[in-house]
Amino acid sequence: MAISDLRDFIELLNEKGELHVIKEKVSPILEITEIADRVVKEGGPALIFKNVEGSKFPVFINGFGTYDRVKLALGISDFKELEEKIENFIKLEEPRNFLDKIKFLPRLNDMGKIFPKLKKSGKCKEVIKKKDFSILDFPILKCWPQDGGRFITFPLIFSKDPISGKKNCGMYRLQVFDENTTGMHWQKHKDGAENYRRSKEINKRMEVAVTIGNDPAVLFASILPLPKDVNEMIFAGLIKGEGVEMVKCETVDIEVPANSEIVLEGYVDNEELREEGPFGDHTGFYSLEDLYPVFHITCITHRKNPIYHTTIVGKPPMEDCFLGKGVERVMLPLMKMQLPEIVDINMPCEGVFHNLMIVSIKKRYPGHARKIMNAIWGMGQAMFTKCILVVDDDVNVQDLKEVAWVSFNNIDPKRDVMFSEGPVDSLDHASPFPDFGSKIGVDATKKWDSEGFGRKWPDKIEMSEDIIDLVNKKWKNYWK
Repeated sequence: MAISDLRDFIELLNEKGELHVIKEKVSPILEITEIADRVVKEGGPALIFKNVEGSKFPVFINGFGTYDRVKLALGISDFKELEEKIENFIKLEEPRNFLDKIKFLPRLNDMGKIFPKLKKSGKCKEVIKKKDFSILDFPILKCWPQDGGRFITFPLIFSKDPISGKKNCGMYRLQVFDENTTGMHWQKHKDGAENYRRSKEINKRMEVAVTIGNDPAVLFASILPLPKDVNEMIFAGLIKGEGVEMVKCETVDIEVPANSEIVLEGYVDNEELREEGPFGDHTGFYSLEDLYPVFHITCITHRKNPIYHTTIVGKPPMEDCFLGKGVERVMLPLMKMQLPEIVDINMPCEGVFHNLMIVSIKKRYPGHARKIMNAIWGMGQAMFTKCILVVDDDVNVQDLKEVAWVSFNNIDPKRDVMFSEGPVDSLDHASPFPDFGSKIGVDATKKWDSEGFGRKWPDKIEMSEDIIDLVNKKWKNYWK
């Protein structure tokens, strides 16, 4: 079935036997987290909590808690399909002759279908509240004991560049301060934070809209490390195969997905900062309190009986680990555009994505692995990668046992380890300074004479193909 909103996704999960409804009364303070944490680590189903203390609205969580559910959400049977879809999109070439132009027309038509479609109204406006509203009506979770309060953990933050008008959508947590204000945790390297800085420079109040409970393709597009000038809603349309329906907000000049469950409209004050945190984060550690801008809510719209979509993060594996594999598959063709020698990448969830990237390359010249390391550290959000491990193209980077076996055999620590310094993720608690620290690169490729290796490099142990075929044919006979 085609997924047009969160409810379609929930219905699909139910049809596939991937949904469990909990009717027992539960608290949004820690209890839901403990339940969901156990379920995701056991590979269990998506959950709907029908009876949440303090709210009449249900909670939906763990919708993306397995690779199969992520693929179901994105309408694919294998992550390779997502990778190929992106590759086909970015490899569009200008037609060179009349025949090429004829062949290009169907693709041009398909491209036109993926752009956002502005509607006069949408389901997100079934209820409109411009006064006497409270975000505390929603079952917002306090996830972990040391959290600074309740946090909205699956919000899509829509903003604009105040000068160019270019649209952006990102995902940044929101700590609830009171009935109509929250923190706005956009880290300084993010596009939302850049729009905020530019708004301050021209002394213009920054308008923002937040949506909760979205079509999975829209949610997925919001977490992708796309180039700044790429509209996330166009990318969501590419994933879906059709344009995202959008509507204008009531009190701010922002457009949001029409089928969102909940929309929070408002602004971020140019000068006001407030202490936000701590927060039990996806690293498995608490990110500590710090000063962040404040989001003031001016209007709330939502569907009748909205579903509150949330997630928890913490010690992996968590729901974000499975979404991360989809992000990785999108990153690969984008990286290969600039570095075609890359064969594959793996960002294991145990490395919480930005702490480890394993890269296989077709090595062409001396020092090639180091060139790759430096290039990745200079590439958008990949600059946060703390550790890069480079192997040859015959190594399956998705097989961590093979990677460890080859790497630990191939490296000479003094020769093959490289250190660099630069920006690090704001959540990195080990760096000596906030947002700045060191990175390590390890060259685990086969070494060449031209790289100063004067010894003979041994071959891997492999059985002869004829013996493998012989044993395959006789295998059953050995056990008679």
